Amino acid sequence: MGPIRLPARPTRRERGRARQTEAVTARVARYQSARRDPSRVVIEGFHALKHALRFGAEVLEAVTPDPAEIAALAATLAPDLLPALQALLREVPPAEFAGLAPAALPTPVLALARRPEVDPAALLAAPGPAPVILLDRPNHLGNLGAVVRVAAAAEAAAVVTTGERDPWHPMAVRGSAGLHFALPVARLTGPLPAGRPLVAVAPEGDSLWDAALPNGPILAFGGERRGLGPDLLAGASLRLAVPMAPRISSLNLATAAAVVLFEARRRRGG
Repeated sequence: MGPIRLPARPTRRERGRARQTEAVTARVARYQSARRDPSRVVIEGFHALKHALRFGAEVLEAVTPDPAEIAALAATLAPDLLPALQALLREVPPAEFAGLAPAALPTPVLALARRPEVDPAALLAAPGPAPVILLDRPNHLGNLGAVVRVAAAAEAAAVVTTGERDPWHPMAVRGSAGLHFALPVARLTGPLPAGRPLVAVAPEGDSLWDAALPNGPILAFGGERRGLGPDLLAGASLRLAVPMAPRISSLNLATAAAVVLFEARRRRGG
């Protein structure tokens, strides 16, 4: 029987490669699990990350294959955030970055953040002068995000959704340019609480230009395909319609929300 040969110990280079592989595997797992985790959000693109940081998001990490491009964007568009971004960003190879993003992004940066904790029922019930937007079963995530962006600009109190779509889906956050962190955004899973007056925005309603708006309403908008559900229509104290030119049947959801929100803001003296 010959001598027993022990396996060769890994070299320093081999150990380094193994650690790098483990780090890549762990990072991919984090981003994949965050897309399903109700306490996390994946932030896609520079503008979404910019607003997340500006409005106090707890950003856990950020990666890019091109730190110079992101730094140049920050220097031009958000110089106040440049030090924070440079400290946060980690460079990853392009192939790894492509594996973290489900599709090509307009700007090559991804980040993970904690979702703010929000109680949608409390938001809908609490009185206040600014309206709360209620999106009933929205289907298009980009439109949902655009409504959040408009709501933040018009100083709405919050955006609440119903239905199965996650209002914090990365596509919605990208559509809002990260302004989900500028106001409360949440999905309501139970019944609509009492408190604020409910106003349904519907084609058969009174003209927005003529109707008197209650203080601090819930402004309910229907989804792109089905409109408002019959329960919300029946429970509304007022139905509002956006006046349009003849033969025009509807507006994009975010456009309709913008018209109503800014008219409400104008009347509040904003």
